Amino acid sequence: MSEDLSPATDLPRAHTVLPAGYWDAAKAAGTVTLDFDHRCRRRLRLERDGGDGPLMLDLPSPRHIRHGDGLVLTGVGIVAVKAAPEDLMEVRCEAIGDLLRMAWHIGNRHIPAELRGDRLRIRADHVLADMLTGLGAIVTPVSAPFDPEGGAYGDSPAGGGHGHGHGHSHGHGHDHDHDHGHHHHDHHAHGHG
Repeated sequence: MSEDLSPATDLPRAHTVLPAGYWDAAKAAGTVTLDFDHRCRRRLRLERDGGDGPLMLDLPSPRHIRHGDGLVLTGVGIVAVKAAPEDLMEVRCEAIGDLLRMAWHIGNRHIPAELRGDRLRIRADHVLADMLTGLGAIVTPVSAPFDPEGGAYGDSPAGGGHGHGHGHSHGHGHDHDHDHGHHHHDHHAHGHG
């Protein structure tokens, strides 16, 4: 992967992403293996697996590209996207109510999380591991592809369809005492009598 975003006119360009299951993966013209951060981009030069050469991801807007999706390359065909294994933590609890509480604490810190039924997966972070363990969770390191939830306002984990992403990072102790410019609506009923 390369951060070189100069206009490389000779590279095959991917302007379209086909969701997994909506194209014939058996006919893929190669693969590209990407970690989570590189699957949440709009424009980026990528190296195809197996020495098949570079390509330019050039989408109209940022989006969350998932494992099994296909990048439609001009003049080449469809290149399959593979999610690269990453250092993660698996969070489990004895009771589902406790796991929900852990999910709340993770979400309250704006941490991307993958929901796996009876467990959660988040990126490895010793501060979060200590906090979750202190709250009663069983935290185990794992190496696996990471595919967190996209959120309520778009398919991007940063909330791309709503513009809710903050554009900056919060530390683990962030307590939201400044304005992010969110537009909140008052949706409760008023009694007029």
